[in-house]
Amino acid sequence: MEQAARPLASPPCTPSGAAACWHRVLACVVEIPAALLVLAEILVLGGGAFARYVLHDPIPWTDELASLLFLWLAMLGAILALQRNGHMQLTTFIRRLAPRRRAWLDALGMWLVVAFLLLLVWPAWEHVTEHLAVSTPTLEVSEGYRAAAVLVGTVLMLVTAVMRLLACADWRQLCGSGALVVAGGVVLWLLSPALMTLGNANLVIFFLVMLVGCVAIGVPIAFAFGLSTLCYLALATGTPLSIIPNRMQEGMSHLILLAVPLFVFLGGLIEMTGLARAMIGFLVNLIGHLRGGLQYVLLGAMYIVSGISGAKAADMAAVAPALFPEMKQRGAKDGDLIGLLSASGAMSETIPPSIVLITVGSVTGVSITALFIGGLVPAVVGMAMMACVVWWQTRKEDMRGAARPSRRVLLRSLVVALPALALPVIIRTAVVEGVATATEVSTIGIFYAVLAGVLVYRRFDVRRVYPMLLDTAALSGAILLIVGCATGMAWALTQSGFAQDLVQIMSAVPGGKVGFLLVSALAFIVLGSLLEGIPAIVLFGPLLFPIAKLVGVHEVHYAMVVIFAMGLGLFAPPFGVGFYAACAIGRVSPDVAMPRVWPHMAALLVALLLLTLVPWFSIGFL
Repeated sequence: MEQAARPLASPPCTPSGAAACWHRVLACVVEIPAALLVLAEILVLGGGAFARYVLHDPIPWTDELASLLFLWLAMLGAILALQRNGHMQLTTFIRRLAPRRRAWLDALGMWLVVAFLLLLVWPAWEHVTEHLAVSTPTLEVSEGYRAAAVLVGTVLMLVTAVMRLLACADWRQLCGSGALVVAGGVVLWLLSPALMTLGNANLVIFFLVMLVGCVAIGVPIAFAFGLSTLCYLALATGTPLSIIPNRMQEGMSHLILLAVPLFVFLGGLIEMTGLARAMIGFLVNLIGHLRGGLQYVLLGAMYIVSGISGAKAADMAAVAPALFPEMKQRGAKDGDLIGLLSASGAMSETIPPSIVLITVGSVTGVSITALFIGGLVPAVVGMAMMACVVWWQTRKEDMRGAARPSRRVLLRSLVVALPALALPVIIRTAVVEGVATATEVSTIGIFYAVLAGVLVYRRFDVRRVYPMLLDTAALSGAILLIVGCATGMAWALTQSGFAQDLVQIMSAVPGGKVGFLLVSALAFIVLGSLLEGIPAIVLFGPLLFPIAKLVGVHEVHYAMVVIFAMGLGLFAPPFGVGFYAACAIGRVSPDVAMPRVWPHMAALLVALLLLTLVPWFSIGFL
């Protein structure tokens, strides 16, 4: 998100009539092109890396072509995510509502999505016309081809949102919630002359009341960002609205973010080809016979696997089902298992090649290599604190049924796991040593995983490739639309003067560097629980990182503190959506798990304090 774990959304609606017809159209117009674009990105970037590092004859147009195709992939993926109800949203406040009230709020939320997309169509068209006469520097084709992705994506998402409304809401919900949105829009339009005179008080109206209200009722976070920003610019300023698609395109087109879909696809390959199972099997044979051994295996497996898939839910789903049954047989309590799984997900947010690290680098300009180096030790600190909790909880575990494997079995499992264990080492070493960029090394990882699956583990189901390509496009689209909309929102906040006010406030925090770090950590714990990781980082990273530099905090140290704090908030109940994803993967009721997760959360809090107070953990190896 990382993309961080996605909250448990409403169950998908059963399409019928026009909605079913639109789903069939999507299969041809969106799904197939999206899958082909993921493949094209892999081949273009992989071919460029091969030409550069093997043939020593760089192809000059690969990055430009990949960047152009990438925006189309992001927008088509966002359409797929909307059709699948896969956009990140907060469901904490509406999860326990009665079904009819929940359905009414879902309809209201989708109407707000429709309103944003409808208002964005004309600015997106203006954005295209402004770029028609501009040519790209290497390919020398019109920039209109790139800008058209935002327009086409907006129109197709608009139709998709309308079809979801028709499929999911009855006529009372449809008319009632629609009338409420129209009435609210009319009132704001009539109040526009008064809003123009309020100055920065509008920030409270649009970026606190409207934004928080939209997020609380379950509007997907990307659309909540976009709607609040668009309404603010349209009703309270004289800024041309074409700046919104312009900022969205700029946010989603950053070359570093090309690594997002590639690492997401790589995560799917690791599971499909058996690499993840081989890693876990070796760790089980190595320490599984010790007290708490399987818990330590889970921590180690999350450290090794984490960050590669791009989704914490995928990381947890690759590890937990293989270990939980045996852990329960040894007497582990359901709540303790969920606490450990949630905490390990939070701990691993800083482990390269985490999507969150890549996102931080793209929006703040911090070196990706430095972030990859700096992220390894903070995760070790978190893992060590959780290992203390595991030791205490399992000190009386009954190990009479756990047999210690022979050296021959252990050696054999090591040999089997070596190709799998080599993959994370190759990825992290290649970036840290400057052999390849994060984007290029993701293609290397993909080709490596395919070869290992075909030649070593003999597991490569061709039938699963197309669904994996679609899942990659949908998850990437959900992440990148947040980046685009948050970029527009951050620009609006900066233009309003909020950034300067924030600099003054944060610079005046008592305690100097330590005070600033502690306040930032607390803020990102809250933001991580309410907005998830990537939205919080994209929105506030460009504003806070310059302040951190101003007060003398190393940018990598600051990145580790805020990412770790964000991960803690993301997986801490009652608001952290990652906690509910862990409960779903472990098949444990949140009510059962919630009382027993606090020792693990406390361990993470201690680790966060250590990271905050001891910069060496983050920058000692730079």
